[in-house]
Amino acid sequence: MRFYEYIRQQRELLGLSQRDMAETVSVDVPMYSRYERGLRQVKESQIAKIASKLNLDYSELRKIWLADKVFCVISTEKDACQILDIVVENINQTIL
Repeated sequence: MRFYEYIRQQRELLGLSQRDMAETVSVDVPMYSRYERGLRQVKESQIAKIASKLNLDYSELRKIWLADKVFCVISTEKDACQILDIVVENINQTIL
C-alpha cells in the first residue's frame, strides 16, 4: 500500500477530517488533500505529527514513507525489480 493510501485509510478509520489533519501538519486543506491523493509528497518533518494524530508508530510510518519515495523514483523504470535487487545487494554488503 502506498503512503498516501495508508494515511487516508487510517484517518478515515479514526473518523478524522482532512481539516483535522491539515491543522496537525500546518498546511491548508487543499494541500493536505494533495497528500492523500498522492499528488504531493509529505515532508519528513511532518511524519511524526501524522503518526501521533493517527495513533501510529513513527518508525513504521517512516518506513512506509521511505518505501514510497523509492517507489516514486524507480517505478517507471522497466528494470525496476532488478534495480531494487542491486540496492538490496549494496545494502547487504554495507551491513557485512
